Amino acid sequence: MKFGVVVFPGTWSDTDCYHALGGVLGQPVRYVWHRESDLSGLDCVILPGGFSYGDYLRPGAIARFSPVMDAVKRFAADGGAVLGICNGFQILCEAGLLPGALIPNSSLQFRCEWVNLRSEGARSPFARGIAAGSVLRMPISHGEGNYFADDATLDDLESQGRVAFRYCDPSGAVTDDSNPNGSLRNIAGIVNERGNVLGMMPHPERCCEALLGGEDGRLLFESIISHEILIS
Repeated sequence: MKFGVVVFPGTWSDTDCYHALGGVLGQPVRYVWHRESDLSGLDCVILPGGFSYGDYLRPGAIARFSPVMDAVKRFAADGGAVLGICNGFQILCEAGLLPGALIPNSSLQFRCEWVNLRSEGARSPFARGIAAGSVLRMPISHGEGNYFADDATLDDLESQGRVAFRYCDPSGAVTDDSNPNGSLRNIAGIVNERGNVLGMMPHPERCCEALLGGEDGRLLFESIISHEILIS
């Protein structure tokens, strides 16, 4: 499966994604510069974390106008898999590929720590290999990871099974204390209606090796890889 990792000015988790996919999982991967407009030959596009364009105006607000985003929209419309991690999630919301917004953490503090996530069994190639109710441990690193949407949007996400991950405690209980940023309904990740676009604040690419403190991130990448094998 061939992956493309988009690089905007200010992106800094691109090399982490590249290493996880190429070095750890042995998949073909290439960088995609923000001025590119051709994503042909790719099976999955990743928008990694960082501070695209310095987070000026607000995170993702400028990146959404990059030439590559028109290509990402076409790619997603054609059924291609798209994963937005942290700043990538913010960009997907700004670009209208996912609903809602990521606003400043309720603490008004930058949070860099390990959290627990409960898989909600969303219908998505990114989660097909992760059983509903499974608890994953991944790191976060953000100042604006507080997921917000109006009640109607939140209800639609719930009724359509589009909440992919929620912050939880180690036992899987969804509690206020396990929510690191104030996200409504403890939402940590959502998918679009087709399930081929996933946005999440935690960083799976930073927990694909035991040396880094955990390997749960591999489950997400292995899920999309096995999905491609099944449909190829």
